[in-house]
Amino acid sequence: MCKLAYLLTLLCLPLLAEASSTYRCGSALVSKTAPSAEVLSKCGEPASRDFLGYKEVLDSYGFRNEVTVEEWIYGPKNGMYHFLRFEGGRLSEIRSKRGR
Repeated sequence: MCKLAYLLTLLCLPLLAEASSTYRCGSALVSKTAPSAEVLSKCGEPASRDFLGYKEVLDSYGFRNEVTVEEWIYGPKNGMYHFLRFEGGRLSEIRSKRGR
């Protein structure tokens, strides 16, 4: 029985990771890699916008580029804060945390 529960947990892990690849704002849905303009039009102005700095990335040709890194915070909504990270103007990470 314990092995079955362990196997089911392992099988469900990809589903849990997939849940953080989208963010729902009202009836709209934004996905990772969405441009910041799309997120702004669908979700509205965030409660907070922070410029975090620059990140060096390699493009498909092997050239180094610096891109801006920002974090937008939405919430609290039902006690949850949602942190959206943008790199180079594209949504790169979605995290949620219960507020106090």
